[in-house]
Amino acid sequence: MLFDDTYKTISASTEAIFRDRGSKFIAFAYPISGEADIKPILTKLKAEHPKANHHCWAMRLGTNRSVFRVNDDGEPSGTAGRPILNTLLSKDITNTLVVVVRYFGGTLLGVPGLINAYKTATEMALSEAIVIEKTINDMYTITFDYPQMNDVMRIIKEEQLQVLEQRSELICAIRFSVRKTQVEVVMSRLGKLTGAKIKYDYSG
Repeated sequence: MLFDDTYKTISASTEAIFRDRGSKFIAFAYPISGEADIKPILTKLKAEHPKANHHCWAMRLGTNRSVFRVNDDGEPSGTAGRPILNTLLSKDITNTLVVVVRYFGGTLLGVPGLINAYKTATEMALSEAIVIEKTINDMYTITFDYPQMNDVMRIIKEEQLQVLEQRSELICAIRFSVRKTQVEVVMSRLGKLTGAKIKYDYSG
C-alpha cells in the first residue's frame, strides 16, 4: 500500500438526541485539532447541562489509530466511551471528539442497553456531520536572504505550497505547509538554495 497522506474528519460540530426508556442521550460531535481542545468543550457542556447524570466522551486524533481517549464518567466500565470510540473507528473518522450527555430516566438500561444507546446517539450525531478529507501536512519555516525571494516564491508556487506566515525584511522567513508525500521533492529543491535554512515545525 502506498503511504496515505489523507484522513477523514468532520467539517463542523453536530448534535443528535436518542431516547430509551425515559433516558435521554444527547450526542455532540466536534472537529478538534489537539487534546487542548477537549477541556473547554467539556467545561462548556457541563455548564449547559448541569443536571445531566453523565458526560461521557471519546476522541480520536492523528491518522493512525494510536491516539485516542475514552471516558465513561461514572457509567459502568466499557459501556459509554468505548462504544463512542468504536463508532469513530468504524466510520474511519479522526481529529474528532464526541461527547454524549445523559439524563437518567429512572429505568436501568443494563450493559447491552447502555452500549446500544451510546453507540446509536454517536451514530446519529455523526450522520448529521459533513465528512471531509484532509491531507496530512508537515509545517516548515525557511529563512533566507531577501535577494533569494524570487527563487523561494517560484518553488512555493510550482509545488503549490500553502504559505502560513511570511516576514519580508533583510532576512526573510516563510512558514509553509507541505503534503507528506511531497516533502522529499520540496526539501531537495529548497535545499539547493545557497544559505537558506529550513526548520521543521510540526506535522498535522
